[in-house]
Amino acid sequence: MMEVTEQFILLQAPNPAAAENGRKLWKKGSFSGLCQTEDGAVCWGECAGSGKTPYRVSIDWTNAQAPVCRCSCPSRQFPCKHALGLMFGMLEKSPFAVEALPQELAEKQAKQAARAAKKAQTAAKPKKTNTAAQKKKLSRQLEGLDMAEKMIGDLLTAGAGTLAGASAQSYDKLAKDLGSCYLTGLQASFARLALTVREIQKAPQGAQRGYAQALNILVALRSTIKKSRVFLQEKLDAGAYSAEDTLLFEALGGVWKLEDLRAIGSVRENARLVQLSFDVSLDPVKKEYVERGWWLDLDTGCIDQTLNYRPLKALKYVKGEDSCFALLEVPLLCLYPGEGNRRIRWESCASRPVTPQEQAALPALAQPGLAQAVKLAKGQFKNTLLPKYMAVLVPVGRLGQVDGALVLEDPAGERLRLRDRAEDGPDHACTARLSMLDVRPGSALFGLLFYDESDRTICLHPYSLVTPEQTARLLF
Repeated sequence: MMEVTEQFILLQAPNPAAAENGRKLWKKGSFSGLCQTEDGAVCWGECAGSGKTPYRVSIDWTNAQAPVCRCSCPSRQFPCKHALGLMFGMLEKSPFAVEALPQELAEKQAKQAARAAKKAQTAAKPKKTNTAAQKKKLSRQLEGLDMAEKMIGDLLTAGAGTLAGASAQSYDKLAKDLGSCYLTGLQASFARLALTVREIQKAPQGAQRGYAQALNILVALRSTIKKSRVFLQEKLDAGAYSAEDTLLFEALGGVWKLEDLRAIGSVRENARLVQLSFDVSLDPVKKEYVERGWWLDLDTGCIDQTLNYRPLKALKYVKGEDSCFALLEVPLLCLYPGEGNRRIRWESCASRPVTPQEQAALPALAQPGLAQAVKLAKGQFKNTLLPKYMAVLVPVGRLGQVDGALVLEDPAGERLRLRDRAEDGPDHACTARLSMLDVRPGSALFGLLFYDESDRTICLHPYSLVTPEQTARLLF
């Protein structure tokens, strides 16, 4: 039978509540008729529900990193709490009777294998591109860029001061028009601009910060439009319609599929990942929760991020992410195009505890010093298509107060102010919590380097303290 760990179950669960409900089902003895095949590849049983007829639950472990869970319950969560409860039974080493695979499950297993074979065969074949449709799409995108550029030009000519009197409805309308032009990336940016205008109108006393936010959006929009026009026109002229390793694809609203990332060779094999931090934020424009994990690659020292989007209207049906304290072994890691902290995804992985030796080696993967980290961040800040923050792991010399501000000093004596990013909101305020920790030389501090426009300084928003013994998280 498959060796199951609690961390593995939590990684499979669509959300923490489902995992906890599954644990409760097992604890109160809701399962009966537990069986497994002789090789342990499939296990099944029954779970008492609210009705007279118990639910039939099974787990196919043919692919141990991505088990197939089935249940006769009507839940739209996958895996459901009944399948998770069966996993908790395996975790507690409960006895499963060895039986032949039931005919019903054998047929489903055969269909699953046929679908997997067909998918692999399809993936091996080169995709046929509908050139006429792609040409029409590119032309429509170029038209949308013209509309967006005209509005930005008018606004910049009139001056940012006119924002307070501008009608946010005009930006909302343009955002809607851009959606019909296949420019969902720009659509979201104009929707953010509309939201910023409303905030300026609602609270004139805080208009200075609102104007700064609006100008940052406008600068990024203008740069994106300029670069995108050249990019799209070249593709149109050359008749090239395949995905390319460029940030512009996603900036315009393109959605990367794992097979597309593999096709352009944006992969890393046999990666070992440790999560340094995890946080959740609400995007008021897209009306969705953004669950973000920051991961350190033990072999390359790269710090990348996972992003999981959960629309408010579908929270119950989109698998939620959570803090991960295990080491993940990923056979094939897919990387999104970009620089700095790239977005990463994978289809399957194995998890295990971080060994003391691996934990002790983590601080050594930090940047050589604060000067080098700041230099990298400044280079990213100049790119208008990249975020105005950068996740870094920096070495700790000592921590102390200077003129009432918390300051980090690295072993070379370089100093940097620690401060919470205002954009992250009060729920991400965690700098003050550092005083609760024993910050010693030989440790490393993980956080976001950012430029604070209020006093024009580069600061570090700390997220976690990484010591040779443990990783202490200041957020989740």
